[in-house]
Amino acid sequence: MRLTMMTALATLMALPAVAEDWKTDYRIVRFALISSENELDRNTRWGPFEDYLEETLGVEVEIFPAGSYDSAIQALAAGQIEFSWFGPSAYAAAWSEMDGNVVPLLTTEQQDGSFGYHSVIAARCDAGYTTVDDLAGKTLAFADPNSASGYTVPFYTLSAEGYPPEEFFGAVPFSGSHESSIMGVVNGQFDAAATSWSNEISGNVQRMVSKGMIAADDICFIWKSPLIPSSPFTARANLPQGLIDDMKAAVMATPTAAPELFKQITGGEASTAGRYIDVEHEQYEILIEMRDWFRANRRG
Repeated sequence: MRLTMMTALATLMALPAVAEDWKTDYRIVRFALISSENELDRNTRWGPFEDYLEETLGVEVEIFPAGSYDSAIQALAAGQIEFSWFGPSAYAAAWSEMDGNVVPLLTTEQQDGSFGYHSVIAARCDAGYTTVDDLAGKTLAFADPNSASGYTVPFYTLSAEGYPPEEFFGAVPFSGSHESSIMGVVNGQFDAAATSWSNEISGNVQRMVSKGMIAADDICFIWKSPLIPSSPFTARANLPQGLIDDMKAAVMATPTAAPELFKQITGGEASTAGRYIDVEHEQYEILIEMRDWFRANRRG
């Protein structure tokens, strides 16, 4: 009995140290960032977040600026990074690629308590397009094959609504990013493009307007998808639980610990984000179903 009690006591005394053990093995923590912005704006907006995490966690933090959704997925699968801020479709792709060995930790809730965003089709306001029917035979740009609002959701939903993109539109190229899609529309390279929209204040187009990249009356929206679950901050499932818990706590605390930083990383002046909330895998199963549909019905 005495030996059992001593063993139990020793175990309890060791528990606080276990939470810190991850810092011995992970002196540098890396996470991938997939951004709809150009590289300069992305670094300006997210650099201070890297500093915040280093100060909060007490280890070096490196942001991996993923050139594409797929590069972030492959880096996570190869163990080259520990965390990633994925879009919903990219999370679904990572979950499938890694046989479920990823964990969604948290996501963004808007100030009005809403959760999620939409895909919209954007066109020049002066082009005269008001419905999807007006785009028959025209060029519709998608952002990236692993973008929820920039490809997966609009392609799937338009197909279900009787507008199979590869048949209805004249061309459906990938631009490489949301900003490239919108700039392509403004400059006349594309007739329309799929991008993300949260509300009247927050979205890719609104952020580009706030940065002076385009004028407020350049772009109008002619179609909106059903609600898409918000982007999850994701971890490799094989990480030490202490590391996962500490990183999640640091990110979750940003709205109160560093409110100006939180506003900056969630959209700047166009941000309507309120806080971070817990998220579960089940909330993204609809994206996995959509990707299964893609595999069953078409290439890519």
